[in-house]
Amino acid sequence: MKAILVENGKLKIEEVENPKEKANEIRVEIHAAALNRADLLQKKGTYPSPAGWPQWPGLELAGKILALGEEAAKNTNFKVGDKVCALVGGGAYAEVICVPYKLVLPMPEGLSYEEAAAIPEAYTTSYLNLFKEGHLKEGQTVYVAAGASGLASAAIPMAKGFGAKVITDALDPAKREAIASLGADYIVDLTKEKVSDVFRRLSEAGTPVNCAMDCLCGEDMGESLQYMAEGGYYVVISTLAGVTTKLYLRPLLTRGLHITGSMLRKRSIEEKGALLEELREHLWKKFEDKSVKVKVYRTYPFDRAEEAQQVLEKSENIGKVVLKVK
Repeated sequence: MKAILVENGKLKIEEVENPKEKANEIRVEIHAAALNRADLLQKKGTYPSPAGWPQWPGLELAGKILALGEEAAKNTNFKVGDKVCALVGGGAYAEVICVPYKLVLPMPEGLSYEEAAAIPEAYTTSYLNLFKEGHLKEGQTVYVAAGASGLASAAIPMAKGFGAKVITDALDPAKREAIASLGADYIVDLTKEKVSDVFRRLSEAGTPVNCAMDCLCGEDMGESLQYMAEGGYYVVISTLAGVTTKLYLRPLLTRGLHITGSMLRKRSIEEKGALLEELREHLWKKFEDKSVKVKVYRTYPFDRAEEAQQVLEKSENIGKVVLKVK
Protein backbone atom coordinates (compact mmCIF):
# COMPACT_ATOMS: atom_id res chain seq x y z
CA MET A 1 0.00 0.00 0.00
CA LYS A 2 1.00 3.64 -0.32
CA ALA A 3 1.72 5.91 2.64
CA ILE A 4 3.09 9.45 3.00
CA LEU A 5 6.33 9.30 4.94
CA VAL A 6 8.52 12.10 6.28
CA GLU A 7 11.99 12.16 4.76
CA ASN A 8 14.45 14.98 5.56
CA GLY A 9 11.60 17.31 6.54
CA LYS A 10 9.61 16.61 3.37
CA LEU A 11 6.60 14.42 2.62
CA LYS A 12 7.13 11.52 0.23
CA ILE A 13 4.77 8.83 -1.03
CA GLU A 14 6.27 5.37 -0.64
CA GLU A 15 5.18 1.74 -0.76
CA VAL A 16 4.96 0.19 2.71
CA GLU A 17 3.85 -3.16 4.01
CA ASN A 18 0.10 -3.76 4.18
CA PRO A 19 -0.98 -3.90 7.84
CA LYS A 20 -2.68 -6.93 9.37
CA GLU A 21 -5.24 -6.34 12.11
CA LYS A 22 -4.74 -7.69 15.63
CA ALA A 23 -7.60 -9.29 17.56
CA ASN A 24 -8.79 -5.95 18.98
CA GLU A 25 -8.37 -3.97 15.74
CA ILE A 26 -10.36 -3.03 12.67
CA ARG A 27 -8.61 -2.73 9.30
CA VAL A 28 -9.88 0.33 7.45
CA GLU A 29 -9.50 1.37 3.82
CA ILE A 30 -8.88 5.12 4.16
CA HIS A 31 -10.88 7.40 1.87
CA ALA A 32 -10.03 10.74 3.52
CA ALA A 33 -7.67 12.03 6.22
CA ALA A 34 -7.91 15.42 7.91
CA LEU A 35 -4.83 17.52 8.69
CA ASN A 36 -3.85 18.87 12.12
CA ARG A 37 -1.04 21.11 13.35
CA ALA A 38 0.53 18.09 15.03
CA ASP A 39 1.23 16.80 11.51
CA LEU A 40 3.44 19.83 10.89
CA LEU A 41 5.39 19.16 14.08
CA GLN A 42 5.82 15.52 13.10
CA LYS A 43 7.28 16.61 9.77
CA LYS A 44 9.78 18.73 11.71
CA GLY A 45 10.74 15.71 13.83
CA THR A 46 9.42 17.10 17.13
CA TYR A 47 6.15 15.15 17.50
CA PRO A 48 6.59 11.46 16.64
CA SER A 49 3.72 9.00 16.66
CA PRO A 50 3.28 7.18 19.99
CA ALA A 51 4.62 3.65 20.28
CA GLY A 52 2.52 1.10 18.42
CA TRP A 53 1.28 3.49 15.74
CA PRO A 54 2.66 3.97 12.19
CA GLN A 55 5.43 6.54 12.13
CA TRP A 56 3.87 8.66 9.40
CA PRO A 57 1.43 11.55 10.00
CA GLY A 58 -2.34 11.65 10.32
CA LEU A 59 -4.60 11.65 13.40
CA GLU A 60 -8.12 11.32 11.99
CA LEU A 61 -9.71 9.60 9.03
CA ALA A 62 -12.80 8.17 7.38
CA GLY A 63 -13.15 5.10 5.22
CA LYS A 64 -14.59 1.58 4.84
CA ILE A 65 -14.00 -1.50 6.96
CA LEU A 66 -11.93 -4.18 5.23
CA ALA A 67 -11.65 -6.68 8.10
CA LEU A 68 -12.23 -7.12 11.84
CA GLY A 69 -10.11 -8.93 14.39
CA GLU A 70 -11.81 -11.58 16.49
CA GLU A 71 -12.21 -9.39 19.57
CA ALA A 72 -13.34 -6.38 17.50
CA ALA A 73 -15.99 -8.49 15.75
CA LYS A 74 -17.22 -9.87 19.09
CA ASN A 75 -17.48 -6.50 20.85
CA THR A 76 -18.96 -4.32 18.09
CA ASN A 77 -21.81 -4.39 15.56
CA PHE A 78 -19.49 -3.41 12.72
CA LYS A 79 -19.22 -5.48 9.57
CA VAL A 80 -17.03 -5.43 6.45
CA GLY A 81 -18.03 -2.56 4.17
CA ASP A 82 -19.33 -0.26 6.92
CA LYS A 83 -18.45 3.41 6.58
CA VAL A 84 -16.54 4.61 9.64
CA CYS A 85 -14.38 7.41 10.99
CA ALA A 86 -11.55 6.92 13.46
CA LEU A 87 -9.22 8.67 15.88
CA VAL A 88 -5.64 7.41 15.59
CA GLY A 89 -2.23 8.13 17.10
CA GLY A 90 -0.61 8.35 13.67
CA GLY A 91 -0.74 6.76 10.25
CA ALA A 92 -3.81 8.31 8.60
CA TYR A 93 -1.74 9.56 5.64
CA ALA A 94 -2.04 6.14 3.99
CA GLU A 95 -4.36 3.86 2.05
CA VAL A 96 -5.00 1.38 4.88
CA ILE A 97 -4.69 1.39 8.68
CA CYS A 98 -5.49 -0.90 11.60
CA VAL A 99 -7.28 0.81 14.50
CA PRO A 100 -8.32 -0.44 17.98
CA TYR A 101 -12.09 -0.91 17.75
CA LYS A 102 -12.73 1.49 20.65
CA LEU A 103 -11.42 4.34 18.48
CA VAL A 104 -13.73 3.61 15.54
CA LEU A 105 -17.18 5.17 15.07
CA PRO A 106 -19.83 4.83 12.37
CA MET A 107 -19.93 7.80 10.03
CA PRO A 108 -22.85 10.16 10.68
CA GLU A 109 -25.48 9.68 7.99
CA GLY A 110 -25.44 12.22 5.19
CA LEU A 111 -21.81 13.26 5.60
CA SER A 112 -19.09 12.77 2.99
CA TYR A 113 -15.86 10.94 3.76
CA GLU A 114 -14.10 14.30 3.77
CA GLU A 115 -16.50 15.75 6.34
CA ALA A 116 -16.42 12.64 8.52
CA ALA A 117 -12.60 12.62 8.50
CA ALA A 118 -12.65 16.09 10.04
CA ILE A 119 -14.59 14.92 13.11
CA PRO A 120 -12.56 12.53 15.34
CA GLU A 121 -9.56 14.62 16.47
CA ALA A 122 -11.01 18.13 16.27
CA TYR A 123 -14.41 17.40 17.76
CA THR A 124 -13.15 15.02 20.44
CA THR A 125 -10.55 17.60 21.51
CA SER A 126 -13.24 20.28 21.59
CA TYR A 127 -15.72 18.11 23.47
CA LEU A 128 -13.10 17.09 26.03
CA ASN A 129 -11.95 20.62 26.75
CA LEU A 130 -15.24 22.48 26.56
CA PHE A 131 -17.47 20.10 28.47
CA LYS A 132 -15.30 17.70 30.48
CA GLU A 133 -12.39 19.96 31.49
CA GLY A 134 -14.18 23.29 30.98
CA HIS A 135 -17.54 22.27 32.51
CA LEU A 136 -19.36 24.46 29.98
CA LYS A 137 -23.12 24.71 30.49
CA GLU A 138 -26.00 25.97 28.39
CA GLY A 139 -26.33 29.75 28.60
CA GLN A 140 -22.72 30.32 29.67
CA THR A 141 -20.01 32.23 27.81
CA VAL A 142 -16.92 30.54 26.41
CA TYR A 143 -13.75 31.92 24.85
CA VAL A 144 -12.31 29.79 22.02
CA ALA A 145 -8.89 31.02 20.91
CA ALA A 146 -7.74 31.28 17.27
CA GLY A 147 -11.11 31.49 15.55
CA ALA A 148 -9.70 30.72 12.10
CA SER A 149 -8.13 27.41 13.16
CA GLY A 150 -9.39 23.96 12.26
CA LEU A 151 -9.99 23.26 15.94
CA ALA A 152 -12.07 26.40 16.41
CA SER A 153 -14.14 25.44 13.37
CA ALA A 154 -15.24 22.45 15.44
CA ALA A 155 -15.39 24.08 18.88
CA ILE A 156 -17.42 27.17 17.92
CA PRO A 157 -20.40 25.43 16.27
CA MET A 158 -20.29 22.71 18.93
CA ALA A 159 -20.52 25.23 21.76
CA LYS A 160 -23.29 27.11 19.93
CA GLY A 161 -25.13 23.84 19.33
CA PHE A 162 -25.24 23.31 23.10
CA GLY A 163 -26.56 26.80 23.81
CA ALA A 164 -23.39 28.69 24.79
CA LYS A 165 -22.35 32.21 23.84
CA VAL A 166 -18.98 32.15 22.01
CA ILE A 167 -16.17 34.70 22.02
CA THR A 168 -13.23 34.10 19.67
CA ASP A 169 -10.46 36.12 18.04
CA ALA A 170 -8.83 36.81 14.68
CA LEU A 171 -5.54 38.39 13.72
CA ASP A 172 -6.57 38.78 10.08
CA PRO A 173 -9.64 41.05 9.73
CA ALA A 174 -10.33 39.50 6.32
CA LYS A 175 -11.26 36.25 8.06
CA ARG A 176 -13.85 37.77 10.37
CA GLU A 177 -16.82 37.14 8.05
CA ALA A 178 -15.91 33.47 7.60
CA ILE A 179 -15.43 33.03 11.36
CA ALA A 180 -18.78 34.74 11.97
CA SER A 181 -20.39 32.12 9.71
CA LEU A 182 -19.36 29.49 12.29
CA GLY A 183 -21.73 31.17 14.75
CA ALA A 184 -19.35 33.16 16.97
CA ASP A 185 -21.15 35.89 18.92
CA TYR A 186 -18.15 38.21 19.17
CA ILE A 187 -14.82 38.18 17.32
CA VAL A 188 -11.94 40.04 18.94
CA ASP A 189 -9.95 41.97 16.32
CA LEU A 190 -6.44 41.39 17.66
CA THR A 191 -5.10 44.29 15.59
CA LYS A 192 -7.25 46.68 17.64
CA GLU A 193 -7.75 45.17 21.10
CA LYS A 194 -6.61 42.41 23.41
CA VAL A 195 -8.66 39.44 24.50
CA SER A 196 -8.24 40.58 28.11
CA ASP A 197 -9.97 43.88 27.24
CA VAL A 198 -13.04 41.91 26.18
CA PHE A 199 -12.88 39.70 29.30
CA ARG A 200 -12.77 42.87 31.42
CA ARG A 201 -15.73 44.50 29.63
CA LEU A 202 -17.84 41.37 29.95
CA SER A 203 -17.00 41.13 33.65
CA GLU A 204 -17.93 44.77 34.22
CA ALA A 205 -21.22 44.18 32.36
CA GLY A 206 -22.07 41.28 34.67
CA THR A 207 -21.72 38.63 31.94
CA PRO A 208 -18.21 37.26 32.52
CA VAL A 209 -16.55 34.40 30.63
CA ASN A 210 -17.19 31.02 32.30
CA CYS A 211 -14.86 28.84 30.26
CA ALA A 212 -11.81 29.35 28.07
CA MET A 213 -10.22 26.88 25.64
CA ASP A 214 -6.91 28.46 24.75
CA CYS A 215 -4.34 27.19 22.24
CA LEU A 216 -2.51 30.55 22.16
CA CYS A 217 -1.93 31.67 25.79
CA GLY A 218 1.13 33.91 26.10
CA GLU A 219 1.29 37.18 28.01
CA ASP A 220 -2.42 38.09 27.76
CA MET A 221 -3.64 34.87 29.36
CA GLY A 222 -2.95 35.96 32.94
CA GLU A 223 -4.55 39.32 32.32
CA SER A 224 -7.71 37.67 30.97
CA LEU A 225 -7.94 35.09 33.74
CA GLN A 226 -8.58 37.64 36.50
CA TYR A 227 -11.85 38.71 34.86
CA MET A 228 -13.42 35.26 34.60
CA ALA A 229 -16.69 34.27 36.25
CA GLU A 230 -16.83 32.80 39.74
CA GLY A 231 -15.66 29.17 39.54
CA GLY A 232 -14.55 29.62 35.92
CA TYR A 233 -12.36 27.13 34.05
CA TYR A 234 -9.36 28.12 31.91
CA VAL A 235 -8.19 25.17 29.81
CA VAL A 236 -4.72 25.41 28.25
CA ILE A 237 -4.39 23.13 25.21
CA SER A 238 -1.31 24.67 23.58
CA THR A 239 1.01 27.67 23.91
CA LEU A 240 1.34 28.93 20.32
CA ALA A 241 1.55 32.60 21.38
CA GLY A 242 4.04 32.10 24.21
CA VAL A 243 4.93 29.95 27.19
CA THR A 244 4.95 32.59 29.95
CA THR A 245 2.33 34.84 31.53
CA LYS A 246 1.84 36.92 34.68
CA LEU A 247 -0.80 35.50 37.01
CA TYR A 248 -2.89 37.55 39.43
CA LEU A 249 -3.34 35.10 42.28
CA ARG A 250 -5.89 37.04 44.34
CA PRO A 251 -8.78 36.61 41.85
CA LEU A 252 -7.72 32.98 41.41
CA LEU A 253 -8.26 32.52 45.13
CA THR A 254 -11.31 34.69 45.76
CA ARG A 255 -13.25 33.55 42.66
CA GLY A 256 -12.31 29.89 42.93
CA LEU A 257 -10.91 29.80 39.40
CA HIS A 258 -9.46 26.68 37.81
CA ILE A 259 -6.51 26.43 35.42
CA THR A 260 -5.84 23.10 33.78
CA GLY A 261 -3.63 21.77 31.00
CA SER A 262 -5.18 19.20 28.70
CA MET A 263 -3.91 17.02 25.85
CA LEU A 264 -6.06 14.41 24.11
CA ARG A 265 -2.89 12.65 22.96
CA LYS A 266 -1.95 11.69 26.53
CA ARG A 267 -5.24 9.88 27.19
CA SER A 268 -5.39 6.09 27.11
CA ILE A 269 -7.26 4.20 24.40
CA GLU A 270 -9.97 3.45 26.99
CA GLU A 271 -10.33 7.15 27.87
CA LYS A 272 -10.42 8.17 24.21
CA GLY A 273 -12.95 5.44 23.47
CA ALA A 274 -15.23 6.68 26.24
CA LEU A 275 -14.97 10.24 24.91
CA LEU A 276 -15.81 9.07 21.38
CA GLU A 277 -18.89 7.27 22.65
CA GLU A 278 -20.05 10.44 24.42
CA LEU A 279 -19.35 12.41 21.25
CA ARG A 280 -21.47 9.96 19.25
CA GLU A 281 -24.29 10.12 21.80
CA HIS A 282 -24.43 13.91 21.97
CA LEU A 283 -23.37 15.05 18.50
CA TRP A 284 -24.21 12.50 15.81
CA LYS A 285 -27.84 13.63 15.49
CA LYS A 286 -26.66 17.25 15.37
CA PHE A 287 -24.32 16.36 12.48
CA GLU A 288 -27.10 14.51 10.70
CA ASP A 289 -29.71 17.27 11.04
CA LYS A 290 -27.04 19.91 10.23
CA SER A 291 -27.59 21.83 13.47
CA VAL A 292 -23.79 21.39 13.84
CA LYS A 293 -22.00 21.60 10.50
CA VAL A 294 -18.53 20.25 9.79
CA LYS A 295 -16.44 22.98 8.20
CA VAL A 296 -14.06 21.69 5.50
CA TYR A 297 -11.97 24.52 4.12
CA ARG A 298 -10.35 22.69 1.23
CA THR A 299 -9.71 19.15 -0.01
CA TYR A 300 -6.47 18.04 -1.68
CA PRO A 301 -5.62 14.82 -3.51
CA PHE A 302 -3.32 12.36 -1.76
CA ASP A 303 -0.29 13.28 -3.87
CA ARG A 304 -0.56 16.97 -2.91
CA ALA A 305 -0.15 16.54 0.84
CA GLU A 306 2.82 18.92 0.94
CA GLU A 307 0.68 21.65 -0.63
CA ALA A 308 -2.14 20.88 1.80
CA GLN A 309 0.18 21.26 4.78
CA GLN A 310 1.36 24.62 3.47
CA VAL A 311 -2.18 25.93 3.96
CA LEU A 312 -1.85 25.13 7.67
CA GLU A 313 1.71 26.49 7.82
CA LYS A 314 0.52 29.83 6.46
CA SER A 315 -2.69 29.81 8.55
CA GLU A 316 -4.76 30.35 5.41
CA ASN A 317 -7.58 28.02 6.40
CA ILE A 318 -10.84 28.61 8.19
CA GLY A 319 -11.95 25.08 8.92
CA LYS A 320 -10.32 21.74 8.24
CA VAL A 321 -7.96 20.84 5.40
CA VAL A 322 -8.51 17.28 4.19
CA LEU A 323 -6.63 14.79 2.01
CA LYS A 324 -8.76 12.75 -0.39
CA VAL A 325 -7.05 9.36 -0.31
CA LYS A 326 -9.49 7.35 -2.45
